[in-house]
Amino acid sequence: MHDHLLIDGRLVAGAGLLPVIEPASGQVFAHVPRADALQAEQAVAAGKRAARDWALVPMDKRAAVLEALADALQAHAEPFARMLTREQGKLLDESRGEVEGSIAALRYHAGLRLEPRVLKQSAGELVVEQRFPLGLVVAIVPWNYPLLMLILKLAPALLAGNTVIAKPAPTTPLTTLMLGALAAEIVPAGVVQVLGDGGDLGPLLVAHPDVAHISFTGSTATGRKVLSGAAGSLKRVTAELGGNDAALVLDDADVGAIAADLFAGATANAGQICLGIKRIYAARNKADDLAEALADLARKAVVGDGLASGSTMGPVQNAAQHRRVLDLAEEARALGRIVGQGTAPAGDGYFIAPTVVRDMPETARLIREEQFGPLIPVQAYDDLDHAIALANAGDYALGGSVWGGDVQRAMAVAARLETGLVWVNRVFDLPFDVPLGGARASGMGRHQGIEGVEEFTQTRIVNAALR
Repeated sequence: MHDHLLIDGRLVAGAGLLPVIEPASGQVFAHVPRADALQAEQAVAAGKRAARDWALVPMDKRAAVLEALADALQAHAEPFARMLTREQGKLLDESRGEVEGSIAALRYHAGLRLEPRVLKQSAGELVVEQRFPLGLVVAIVPWNYPLLMLILKLAPALLAGNTVIAKPAPTTPLTTLMLGALAAEIVPAGVVQVLGDGGDLGPLLVAHPDVAHISFTGSTATGRKVLSGAAGSLKRVTAELGGNDAALVLDDADVGAIAADLFAGATANAGQICLGIKRIYAARNKADDLAEALADLARKAVVGDGLASGSTMGPVQNAAQHRRVLDLAEEARALGRIVGQGTAPAGDGYFIAPTVVRDMPETARLIREEQFGPLIPVQAYDDLDHAIALANAGDYALGGSVWGGDVQRAMAVAARLETGLVWVNRVFDLPFDVPLGGARASGMGRHQGIEGVEEFTQTRIVNAALR
């Protein structure tokens, strides 16, 4: 089910093979097909060709294809979840949640419709805003949520009448290839295609003049390369990039009630979530109690294989990320004070112990950079205005959260955070009908909601004189 690429409606062998490493063992556990430049060109030609007919298919029928994909994924939910854990590392329950979320996202988008909007109407004129598909979309997907991030691109793009080439991250290609095998039975030729990639196809696809839109989720550094590559053909780009989200804990917060949510916000998926909590600023009167509560949770965490029933946190996804987070932990140990740490298993897996660090300088890398791992810096503050300024410092502006007893006051603080999303007394609430997108270096464009579907369309104004 994962040993073929999907190109122009056919399941085909790759030009070569790509080894896939299981994060829990650090060992190669599968070899998957890898496309070369020729196969990428074939996929682009097929996608462009198929786009003409797919755009003419009524939206109700396109929605029915999304429903059929959801049914097929539901029928194979458990094998998808188990493979997701093997290739990505997350807990099996987290993988099941990702598969269920992917099914729900397909069904949600199948229920949406793009309708024309009347902008002006009188006896003498009618002005209508219509939307039409862009053409061929390339979906470049990250390794932290390989299935869900793909579906959140694929579903709105297909509903809007575009064709899609899916390009998974080189370290997590398996569930994407499995989805391609399902799509081969359901979707017309060329409408959905899947290319395994050794890390070299991105520039070709991004710069290709026959690709109309790039939907990219990943690091800000790669996002800059995507924008640069897309500039030559002035193609549309939607980019969800890095985040360094701050959690502001106010002086009236109930530490006992929020500690578990803050810990989950920082360590779910081993801390590898764009909108996860990356740094905590706690009012001085709450900082000690909060840090101790988080440290206690860190010490109780059971880091292990995501398929093992007792594990409460899996490994990080790949060797490069493992090295990077360990480097950040080493600097944090030198610059701050470790107040609590879990234990990571020995062996070759990419395991990292959840670690709570107190009061580092704001210049520390763990404060300035996105760690994408289970390291939790807690910074005490005396002045709320200063804490808000620190939360807003830096290039990233994806999300954040505010935690306090007085909700109206907490919302007033939230209104001063210059990010695309701010939660108040909650985290990871991401309903599909609420659009979101990052500010500044955290990206551009919108995901989810009808706005996320409109992202894959071009506006056309029809301006008629009524005579």
